[in-house]
Amino acid sequence: MADAKVIPFDDDRSRGAGQRPPRRRATVSRRKGDAATVREVKAVPTGPDGGAPGVDETKPGAAGGEPSEPSGRRPRRDGRVRGEVSEADRAGEREAVARQVPEPRGGGGGGWDRRIAGGLAFLRRRLTGDYEVDEFGYDAELTDQVLMSLLRPIYDKYFRVEVKGIENVPSDGGALIVANHSGTLPWDGLMMQVAVHDHHPQQRHLRLLAADLVFMLPVVNELARKAGHTLACAEDAGALLERGELVGVMPEGFKGIGKPFGERYKLQRFGRGGFVSTALRTGSPIVPCSIVGAEEIYPMVGNAKTLARVLGIPYFPLTPTFPWLGPLGVVPLPTKWTIQFGEPIPTDGYPPEAAEDPMLMFNLTDQVREQIQHTLYKLLVQRRSVFF
Repeated sequence: MADAKVIPFDDDRSRGAGQRPPRRRATVSRRKGDAATVREVKAVPTGPDGGAPGVDETKPGAAGGEPSEPSGRRPRRDGRVRGEVSEADRAGEREAVARQVPEPRGGGGGGWDRRIAGGLAFLRRRLTGDYEVDEFGYDAELTDQVLMSLLRPIYDKYFRVEVKGIENVPSDGGALIVANHSGTLPWDGLMMQVAVHDHHPQQRHLRLLAADLVFMLPVVNELARKAGHTLACAEDAGALLERGELVGVMPEGFKGIGKPFGERYKLQRFGRGGFVSTALRTGSPIVPCSIVGAEEIYPMVGNAKTLARVLGIPYFPLTPTFPWLGPLGVVPLPTKWTIQFGEPIPTDGYPPEAAEDPMLMFNLTDQVREQIQHTLYKLLVQRRSVFF
C-alpha cells in the first residue's frame, strides 16, 4: 500500500486527479409503472345454491355488482367508454381502500408482508438502476434501508448509546457538528450518524468529513461515498453547508483516533481552525459534540510504528486482543456510550471578512474545544462504569 497523504481540513489548494477521489455526477433512471386498479368488494350473504338469496342473477345489477352490458361497449356522455376506469378514479379508489384497511400493529403477519414487499421493491430498483445519487456519490435509499439497518443493532444492543441534547441540532438548514475522535477505528463517527438520524425529530442525515486515507481503500471508499461521507476539505464542506446539510467533522483526525490509552479523553490539537473558517463563510452554526465510551473499545497500549510505515498507514495499534487473537482482536469491547450535543455557537452575526481573521478563528476554535473537553469530563464523572 502506498503512503497515505493526509490532507488537512483547511487546505484550500486545488488538488489533481491523483490526490482526490473523482466526483460522480448524479445518475438518475426513472421508470413509471402501470397503476393498479383497486376496487372495494362488499361481502354478500349466499343462499342455499351459492348465490345471493332473493336476487335474480340474470338481471343487470345483481348482488350489487355493475350492470352488465348486453352487447359491445356504449360511450357515456363524458366521452368515456362504459367500464373504463380513469386515473382519477383509480387514485380515489386507492385512497378509499387505504383509509379502510388499518395498519398492522405489533409486528404481525401484515407487517412482515409489507417488509418483504418493500425489500423486493428495493432489489428491483437496485437491479434496474431506478435510484439516485448526488454529486458526492451519496445514496440516501441505500443508507436508510441497508447501512443504517446494519449499524442500528450495534448502536442499540452492543454499545447501548444514550443520546443527550439532540434538540440542539437544528431542524433545518446547514450546521457543522464538531466532535472528539477516538477509538482506534472510527466507530464514533458511524454511531454519531445513527444518533442524529434516529433521534432527531426530522431524522436528518449527517454527512461526515473523512481523511483521504478512507477514500484510498477499495471497499471502504465505495461504502463511505454511498453513506454520505466526503473528503475533509473546505471546498466540499462549504458546498454541503450551503445546500443546508448537516456536516460532521472531527478535527483531531488521526491524532485523536490513534492516541494511546493513557491519554484517553484528552483532546488533541484541533488543527488550524479550518472548520471555523468554513462555518463563518457559510454562516452555519457550530454544534459541539462529546462522545464518551469509544476510547475503551480498543485500548491502544502500543504502536508498531515501523510496521505502520511499511503499510503506509498513520499507526498500527497494539491492543490486549490485537493482533494476538487474529480476527477476533478486531471485535470491539461492548462499552456503554453517551453522545451529547451541546448548545450551538452561531456564526451568522460576523461580517464576511471574519473568515480571514486568524485571531477570531483561534478564539472560536478554542471555545469549541473547551466546551467539548468540559462536557467530556462531566460525562465521565456521571457514568457508573465503562460497561454499564
